[in-house]
Amino acid sequence: MTTSRHPDLDPSHSETDAVEFSLRPQKLNEYIGQTKTKAKIDIALDAARKRSEVLEHVLLFGPPGLGKTTLANVLANEMGAHCRVIQAPALEKKGDLAAILTNLEEGDFLFIDEIHRLAPPIEEMLYSAMEDRHLNILIGQGPSAQTLQVDLKPFTLVGATTRAGLISKPLRDRFGMTFRLDFYSVEDLSHILIRNAQLLKLPMDAAACSAIAKRSRGTPRICNRLLRRCRDFAQVKGSGNLTSSLAEDCLSLHEVDERGLDALDRLYLETLVSKFNGGPVGLKTLSSALGEDEGALEDLVEPYLMQVGLLDRTQQGRKATEETYRFLGLR
Repeated sequence: MTTSRHPDLDPSHSETDAVEFSLRPQKLNEYIGQTKTKAKIDIALDAARKRSEVLEHVLLFGPPGLGKTTLANVLANEMGAHCRVIQAPALEKKGDLAAILTNLEEGDFLFIDEIHRLAPPIEEMLYSAMEDRHLNILIGQGPSAQTLQVDLKPFTLVGATTRAGLISKPLRDRFGMTFRLDFYSVEDLSHILIRNAQLLKLPMDAAACSAIAKRSRGTPRICNRLLRRCRDFAQVKGSGNLTSSLAEDCLSLHEVDERGLDALDRLYLETLVSKFNGGPVGLKTLSSALGEDEGALEDLVEPYLMQVGLLDRTQQGRKATEETYRFLGLR
């Protein structure tokens, strides 16, 4: 397996590191951005509390780094409940899921990240748990096998995925609410930066805030990562105050340009144009040429390139746009 050159493709990079966790909002009124989704969630939360019921199951989808895990914890906090977090690939056997579900207390939340990666037998086990609040466990084998029904306490499942199209219809239909998280505006990212700089006790001027926000690819996770790198740079190369010049120097050092593109993004575009004449070319071929994982390119590189008009994904393959050639100085 190749080692990735993209910070958010690095398997050692964890969203749940101590600093990142400390910056996460705990309540809905602290959660910046996703205005329409927040309005719908606020009504659902209020209604559930008034009826003294658990919140309906929630499906969150969208590109990585937009706050799906954070929002799941916010929902649990708003309901005064505990949230158990699990990665779908970690559920290898039916017994793994059964152990988690039977240990949930009434009103608890279960957050399953990358839920599209659940093994089919485990996904099918979820159907009755979500809909009827019980598990059907097969005991024994052959003609003497018996089915044991285990009742579950009312709980809320929050599923998150970057690949909504890979979720089966039976599973999708069991979620009472489905929300797509969109890329954040520069204004929302600026508000996030101001809040988090205060939490980090980092003096930061408005121009530095704007420089980071514009380069954050519409993604809070990247926004927070760049803020931490700029904080390090300001403490080592300056007096600790994050000025615009220090922010620009830091972002230049990390090869993040004014559009938020980094070295891998530019290499992707240069490879598409120089080796494949601008496409169309298949993702597998591009992945091999770049030495990067297909899924990582599809989830973490291509969505933003498409958003800024530098890539078209067609049935025939990936294609460069006119803007791509202008960006590379070829037009």
